[in-house]
Amino acid sequence: MTARIAFQGEPGAYSHQAIHDSRPGFEALPCATFEDAIEAVRSGEADQAMLPVENTTYGRVADIHRLLPESGLHIVDEAFVRVHINLLAVPGAQLSDITEAHSHLVLLPQCARFLRENGIAGRVSPDNARAARDVAAWGDRSKAALASELAGEIYGLEVLARHIEDHDTNTTRFLVMSRTPDLTRRADHMMTTFVFRVRNIPAALYKAMGGFATNGVNMTKLESYMVDGSFTATQFYADIEGHPDDANVKLALEELEYFTSYLKVLGTYPAASVRD
Repeated sequence: MTARIAFQGEPGAYSHQAIHDSRPGFEALPCATFEDAIEAVRSGEADQAMLPVENTTYGRVADIHRLLPESGLHIVDEAFVRVHINLLAVPGAQLSDITEAHSHLVLLPQCARFLRENGIAGRVSPDNARAARDVAAWGDRSKAALASELAGEIYGLEVLARHIEDHDTNTTRFLVMSRTPDLTRRADHMMTTFVFRVRNIPAALYKAMGGFATNGVNMTKLESYMVDGSFTATQFYADIEGHPDDANVKLALEELEYFTSYLKVLGTYPAASVRD
């Protein structure tokens, strides 16, 4: 039986592209929300979930940091997708025919130069893959979608222009989540992700971070966000290089635990090659 991996969005979304690129043997399961994708794994409907966590242009993906600690799932891998945006239209359409381009609100500004130079008006759609589906259904040569090439393949659209984004650095990082943790050392370069809350003592965060510096552990991400609907309840999300069994990582986490009221490791996994 083919393993299934859940994602938020419609077929052809960039989360689907991440599955296509990094989990080609899996069957992709589209879900309406992040919560639905997580629940699909918890219920056994899917074996894993592909969830976007951050983007180089727009930063943290809303809600993911809040959902992960309480999801009951574990990070077992990561994947990176370069967000290449393409102009997709119905077969037979030419670039000169296009007067409107439909896509998600965050994608339209990324193609502002191309749209302006070609006299194309941007139109907001709930999702880039939904835009591709709508364009295919409309059958109108004057309308196009800004989406992935995968979306074009799925909905039978032709690529009129490839990689039309204004900047070539837009990348989304995804986390692969599973019901079962995998704490084995599966690569020379491992990453570990955890969340924590510091104790209510002076300079607690400074002291908690000191263990990583003194033990030579590289922290690649540290973000804070509010929890429990309070401005004073703050939780931190962190990525570090290394495995919990590494001597220096073990010492750093022990020191961190001393200054925290809550500490939860979300997973340890091989660092994707894009980090190298």
